[in-house]
Amino acid sequence: MKILRKSSVQLQQRKNESEKNLRNYAFLRLEDLYVTLSSSPSGLNAEQVEKRQEEYGKNVITSGQNNTMRHRLRESVINPFNIVLFIIALITLFTDVIYSSRPDYLTVSIILSLIALSSLVAFVQGERSNAAAEKLSKMISNKADVLRDGEQIEILIDEIVPGDIVRLSSGDMIPADIRFLSAKDAFVAQAALTGESNPIEKFADIRSALDDALTDIKNIGFMGSNMVSGSATGIVLATSNETYIGSMAESLSGDRAKNSFERGVDSVSRLLIRLMIIMVPVVLLINGFTKGDWSSAILFAITIAVGLTPEMLPVIMTSTLAKGAVSMSKHQVIVKTLGAIQTFGEMDILCTDKTGTLTEDRIVLERYMNASGEDDARILRHAYLNSHFQTGLKNLIDLAIINRAVENNLRSVLAAYTRIDEIPFDFSRRRMSVVLEDKSGKRQLVTKGAVDEMLDICSFVEWNDQIVELTEDMCKRVRITYEKHNADGLRMIAVAQKNEVPGIEVFSVDDECDMVLIGFVGFLDPPKESAQAAILALREHGVRTVVLTGDSEGVAVKVCGKVGVESEHFLSGKDVESMDDAALLAAVNTCNLFAKLSPSQKERVVKAFQANGHTVGYMGDGINDAPPLRQADVGISVDSAVDIAKETADIILLKKDLMVLEEGVIEGRKTFGNIVKYIKMAASGNFGNMISVIIASVFLPFLPMLPIQILTQNLLCDFSQMGIPFDNIDREYLLKPRKWETKSIQSFMAFMGPLSSVFDVLCFLVMWWMIGANGVKYAPLFQCGWFVFGTVSQVLVIHMIRTAKVPFIQSWPTGLLMASTTIIAIAALIVAFSDMAVGFDMVRLPLEFAPWLIILLVGYCLSTQLLKVVYIRRFGEWL
Repeated sequence: MKILRKSSVQLQQRKNESEKNLRNYAFLRLEDLYVTLSSSPSGLNAEQVEKRQEEYGKNVITSGQNNTMRHRLRESVINPFNIVLFIIALITLFTDVIYSSRPDYLTVSIILSLIALSSLVAFVQGERSNAAAEKLSKMISNKADVLRDGEQIEILIDEIVPGDIVRLSSGDMIPADIRFLSAKDAFVAQAALTGESNPIEKFADIRSALDDALTDIKNIGFMGSNMVSGSATGIVLATSNETYIGSMAESLSGDRAKNSFERGVDSVSRLLIRLMIIMVPVVLLINGFTKGDWSSAILFAITIAVGLTPEMLPVIMTSTLAKGAVSMSKHQVIVKTLGAIQTFGEMDILCTDKTGTLTEDRIVLERYMNASGEDDARILRHAYLNSHFQTGLKNLIDLAIINRAVENNLRSVLAAYTRIDEIPFDFSRRRMSVVLEDKSGKRQLVTKGAVDEMLDICSFVEWNDQIVELTEDMCKRVRITYEKHNADGLRMIAVAQKNEVPGIEVFSVDDECDMVLIGFVGFLDPPKESAQAAILALREHGVRTVVLTGDSEGVAVKVCGKVGVESEHFLSGKDVESMDDAALLAAVNTCNLFAKLSPSQKERVVKAFQANGHTVGYMGDGINDAPPLRQADVGISVDSAVDIAKETADIILLKKDLMVLEEGVIEGRKTFGNIVKYIKMAASGNFGNMISVIIASVFLPFLPMLPIQILTQNLLCDFSQMGIPFDNIDREYLLKPRKWETKSIQSFMAFMGPLSSVFDVLCFLVMWWMIGANGVKYAPLFQCGWFVFGTVSQVLVIHMIRTAKVPFIQSWPTGLLMASTTIIAIAALIVAFSDMAVGFDMVRLPLEFAPWLIILLVGYCLSTQLLKVVYIRRFGEWL
């Protein structure tokens, strides 16, 4: 308790110190700030950077020492399985060595070897998983623009040091705690720190009071927040754990919420543990009272507890996930969090934006026309001025306009204008404006944006070279032009301007009024040739593709029609806004296209799918995609996305293509399937062993197996399962999403567990009646018979359970699994039928048992196959 209290006090002290430093920096004069940080307006020089990187290290937040090699090794060694083994080793040390007249070190040695081997396997697999995750994470990285030696360069965010001058624009992550040196319409999302969903405007000058809350100080930007719009420069005040969010890292680093698969694994583990807790006292009491040897009964009961624990589950899960992540990377899918792999396999709804996913992401300016639809170079000229002079994130539309203007030799017009101010784009207005002044001092406000939102601010329209009032009738004419070209698949952007601009230096949204609509620019973003095949492939694998786009209905319908997304029934952002939750829940069942959505509306649609019981993936790469990416069960972005989208996503595609995604979904399901194989095998096998041990304990005058034999069998079976993560999965299994079903595990356990008990009892009868191991003096012979049958049958059942088909005829395992199971089966047979059995306190089996062993094993396999058919008919599934 004292340690916890001390840790909490230290955490609070760090937080208070960080807050105090940031407050001091916020209210310093700029000259004093540069002196304090030993920096300058031109940034740091190379020598300063090198010294500060040595002093401050990487700009990465770490919490505690949870990912050191020493910690990982300790985690591998100290686990419930090994703790039980340590206890057994201590008890065995006293009974077989210290208090024994003839000390026997073999049992203790094997138990300690078991601990060492299992720990080594867990550690090596964990290290391989960590190495794979680290290697993959290096393939995707966020960068920042900084000034060093007076020149702007791009560096990795983790290379930033205090005193660096950073330049920020719309979509950038704020890479450290900074003080703003300049800010133009800089709106910052601080939800990660404050929970406030609305962006906060930041300023370079001091506008806050000394007693304002730290996150309300207007000239401070915090690591963990992101630029929503505008542009800014700032000086880095603190990095890594010295930042405000870094000072809270330990309190914020709680485990993430478990997904359905992890919750399911926990529920089955709890079930097996509860059965084990019931089982151990029962076995103890039965053997204690019937055999009269309480020390042996205690040791046997504890060993049974070990044998019933699915101790390989963490190793199998880690290996399978690491293997899945590496396999997915070969398909250009990078997994940021390994736990997202199962969710990827569960996904049955894919919500995706249109641009770049269904289309070529190669927007071409196809038409520039006046309000009546006639080609007009003036419209391109105004659009060019707007796109060139805006300082925010230049999107594909801006680049298409600039490229066409350059092709048309319009670059010379730029020299005639100076930018006075701009009103940056945001997703509620869906437009952006620049204020320009020519050499004669005449000012002009030029705006471009979505047609509906542009019409809202226009009072006039240029029609037949005349400026006329935008009456209801004229608005209808303008809309006819827009809708005609929109229906042909052109993405239409309206362009407007006005000359009556006030002589002020700072402009706001209020100035976007009484505009003159002058025309439209139309863009073509052709559908990808691979999109239709990818959507069909996803559909065949049980994934429904739903398009959520900010584009207009006309373009979206046209593209969806070409790529195979049903779009006869679609909803617009206005429709979604007018619906209550119940109506939206009903609508998402049938609607595959949602157009003209705002970021919050996209997030609401994702929530509606989730409320209907779907596992939702969301694919996006823009600032407006951050809310739905965060809401989705699995967020998917691309390596070229804005920083905030990559940071929010669970999975990053190195290629913006749905076909890549479909391959990733298949890998996710393979990973899911191989883990389920182990769990169903372990659950049913352990349940059957419980029944067998109770029957043997009641009817036999001796222990059915000694602890050393059970532990050796356990170890052999564990190694036979090491090939499961690399096993093949039947194609039929991959055709639909796979969700965790605890009831499925329970029914499988109840069905298949007793079958193994039936054949265990048959083995008992053969050993008792046919081989003659029917007395206490023949106990080692009896134990050897059950040892070899139990080991080989558990190895064979891996092949029976791994597929819903007939193994080795309709479905083959991978070479690795075949090798691991064959080697272990041969090893068990060699031990049982040779003098090596003596080393495990058994007696060599006579060759007369071999035919009986074959009959039992063949009968068990055939019975499992027959019961498999019955099970599939009843429950409609196998794995």
